[in-house]
Amino acid sequence: MVSASITRNFISVLNSASLSCNKQKLVVYSGLRKQSNTWFDQKAYSTKDGDQKKSSPLKIGFATLLGGTVIGGFFAYNEIQKKNKIKVANPGSGLQSLFVDEPPKDKVARKICSPIDKTGLKLVLYQYQPCPFCTKVRAFLDYYGFAYEVVEVNPVMRTEVKWSNYKKVPIVIAKVADGYQQLVDSSLIISVLQSLLYDKNMKLEDLLKFYPMVEFVEDGTKNTEIMNKYFLMLQDSLPKGKTKEDIVEERKWRRWADSTLVHQLSPNVYRTWEEALQAFKYFSMAGDWENIFPDWQRQIVIYVGALAMYFVGKRLKKRHNLRDDVRQSLYEEVNIWLKALQKKGTPFMGGNAPDLGDLAVYGCLNSIEGCKAFQDLLVNTKIRHWYENMRNAIGHRQGQALLAEY
Repeated sequence: MVSASITRNFISVLNSASLSCNKQKLVVYSGLRKQSNTWFDQKAYSTKDGDQKKSSPLKIGFATLLGGTVIGGFFAYNEIQKKNKIKVANPGSGLQSLFVDEPPKDKVARKICSPIDKTGLKLVLYQYQPCPFCTKVRAFLDYYGFAYEVVEVNPVMRTEVKWSNYKKVPIVIAKVADGYQQLVDSSLIISVLQSLLYDKNMKLEDLLKFYPMVEFVEDGTKNTEIMNKYFLMLQDSLPKGKTKEDIVEERKWRRWADSTLVHQLSPNVYRTWEEALQAFKYFSMAGDWENIFPDWQRQIVIYVGALAMYFVGKRLKKRHNLRDDVRQSLYEEVNIWLKALQKKGTPFMGGNAPDLGDLAVYGCLNSIEGCKAFQDLLVNTKIRHWYENMRNAIGHRQGQALLAEY
């Protein structure tokens, strides 16, 4: 219903807006979420006082019957849809739903193959290309050498995830014994899959029981929180070569990436209208949107998205108390990471190989790689060396030995 509402609003805008700038393919859309009937020509439906004719009781009765039939049919259809949804997913499992049938994949953007992946999970990642939480998950999957498919989600229409009660990305679907398990929240996805690699006797659906969801109200808003999402379920033994202190530090930097570093990104990427538009054009290229979405949808995502995120960036700057020059805030946070890395005295925070802290920080920064903010970051900090080492480690799947043991 939400998708249909959005679509109707776009039709409203398209029919009422001037299309004189088609040659430049630059269309500015407004009132995206405003409910409106302005596309109707009100004059066409108005009548003069002297033109109205009396309607017979028979006509009134017929119109009432017809209207009742339409309304009744509409509600009946909705009830059928609700019942069908209950048959598809287990409603008792919260947002981490277990589906009997595989959720639809309208169009697979790309497929990452891996001969060493014997898990049988048949992972599907529903993502939005520039989302830092999605790039975190991709960095993790690629480092360990998982095989997976990618479904690119239109951030405006979101029709690709209409089957899910959870509308944010990333969403990962994994094949399990009883169907298809939905995983949400990037940190939980990574914790569950990493725990699975460390303890191959555990089942994915059993691991999820250690990450319960709780609901709470804050400032009048209902929120959902996943407990333990930064914790690995290691039973009684530590991973080979890891100490308890290593695990604690890894968890600390994963939290830092989510709670601090990620909040520097939007205000910097969308600092000006020009930078916002350049960023979305890069996202389109990197995500291959030209071959995934119809041209009109792609243009909406680029121009409406850039405009929306320009204002979102301003709001986030204020909310997170960033400096007037937001670049300085970004440099300061990255330098905190670099200072800790220098103190560690190893190529990565995980030592001689990346850990989940490295992957989380890399995932955040990788999401802005093609943007001006990232180029400025390379010039004004010493992040390049670590970043290139991370790119090399992930590109060569240097963590695949652990997956090969599965």
